[in-house]
Amino acid sequence: MGNFKGIKRASAFGLMVTAMVAISACSDSDSGTGSTYECQTPGGCDDPGYILTSSSSSVYDIVPESSSNVIPDSDRGSSSLEPSRSSSSHVVPGSDQGSSSVELPEVSSSSVVFDSAFFGGIEPRSSSSHVIPSSSSHVIPDHDRGSSGMEPPRSSSSHVIPDHDRGSSSVEPPPSSSSAPALPQYAKILGVDISQMQEFEAKGTRVLDTDGTPKDVFELFRDHGFNYIRLKTFVGPKSKYGYAAGSCDQGAGTFGSNSEAFGDKDHVIAYAKRAKAAGMKLLLDFHYSDNWADPGKQIIPERWRKISSSDVLADSVYAYTKDVLIALKNAGALPEMVQVGNEITNGLLRDVPNGSTDCWGNNVDLANSSVSGVMSNATGIANTAKYLAAGSRAVKEISSSIKTVFHIESPHKTSTVEWWMKSIIQNSKVTPDVMAFSAYTAYEHGNPDSWKTLMTNLGKTYTSLEFLIAEYNGAQTKDSYSFDGSRAKTQKVMEQVPRGLGAFIWEPERSGAWGTSMFDWVGNDLKANQRAFDEYKVLF
Repeated sequence: MGNFKGIKRASAFGLMVTAMVAISACSDSDSGTGSTYECQTPGGCDDPGYILTSSSSSVYDIVPESSSNVIPDSDRGSSSLEPSRSSSSHVVPGSDQGSSSVELPEVSSSSVVFDSAFFGGIEPRSSSSHVIPSSSSHVIPDHDRGSSGMEPPRSSSSHVIPDHDRGSSSVEPPPSSSSAPALPQYAKILGVDISQMQEFEAKGTRVLDTDGTPKDVFELFRDHGFNYIRLKTFVGPKSKYGYAAGSCDQGAGTFGSNSEAFGDKDHVIAYAKRAKAAGMKLLLDFHYSDNWADPGKQIIPERWRKISSSDVLADSVYAYTKDVLIALKNAGALPEMVQVGNEITNGLLRDVPNGSTDCWGNNVDLANSSVSGVMSNATGIANTAKYLAAGSRAVKEISSSIKTVFHIESPHKTSTVEWWMKSIIQNSKVTPDVMAFSAYTAYEHGNPDSWKTLMTNLGKTYTSLEFLIAEYNGAQTKDSYSFDGSRAKTQKVMEQVPRGLGAFIWEPERSGAWGTSMFDWVGNDLKANQRAFDEYKVLF
């Protein structure tokens, strides 16, 4: 839906239907970094959405967006996994500000109204045909960190790729290897975030094992002992400032523009089903934005951008989270862990775009203080805590066995980590099951030994928390790795952290400022690098 301005999308009959849907859905529970980011933003007004109100039984009516003041950024400066910095940024106060108590209004579920159009589902954008350029090489943007890499020559021939369950093609998955290596089960999480691999597949790229055998990417990692997949999800990646916005050149390769809404609910479901079919467990990473959410930008999604109440916005977080999880449950692909927000040291649902915001989401304004989750003042801390509580509650109502994860970055800044956890967990009384960190040596985030020390010490204060490294690579400098065992060491130290769960290597099929790929280009295909995968054998 393009322009919601001044329109209520519910009649009396429609409200009755949506209320019935809400009752049905909400009762379905189970017992059971000195780096430059390229902008990234999914979602859009063309996706049917809902705006929720906790004060009435009607669908929220769109009102004009309010402008807001921009405040300076955190003490992270230029060393924290951050995207290209806009001239204005946000300040994260130091640990001395964590003592103020924040009382959170309870987020009510009884008043949540679901938009039946949203629950009808969004058909993913079809990419029925992809033209593979024949030029010798292509420059590809390096994810959100902003460096660039070279994509291999494109072959004019087509390749059989795994079916994405999108309904737009009938291609068969690549053949599996005759038998999986007889590796023992690893006791901790040995995980990979391969969210962008589906974009390579959509362009005809096959994945080859170390011996050159074509293989489904999930089966390949499984056969090398990996046991967990992490997938990101955006709210509306086709929106104006979204990850798959038509005017943006984003994604894993020079796409011109993403013809599909990669990262939306339907694509996540398709990839989650493949992960589960390969016997992998799943961590779902909610960005709560239409684009990459990270320390430098946490842009409120298009469909929620006119909301002026933090209670209403919290209800929207709750309903959206629950809707995605219900869809995954119905597809037989429910995650074992859910990340409520991505790299939220500076806050959650914090910013809005302006006339200078680029397609990657850089250059933003702070949202109105009534809704902004900026962590530099008591109101913003309360808002972030409220949104985290709403998302966490939705997760637990789907299944109490799903672990909730809060994710921040810059583990080398001990005082900032302690301040954040005190503000949210101790003072605001919002506690996850798992505390997770982005930990990149190439971004000067410290090293595995320092991460072990941090989490071990935190565990003495937060005695019920488990700990996780949600993103790492191990490279010493930008796109430089000597295969010296650093990646495996990250996993090894998590074995030594009390209640340490393990770690996820971030986008191992790509190279960039964050680190080096575990694959090599062979024509238009990605072949597993023998040295990269052999390094992990020490874990077994």
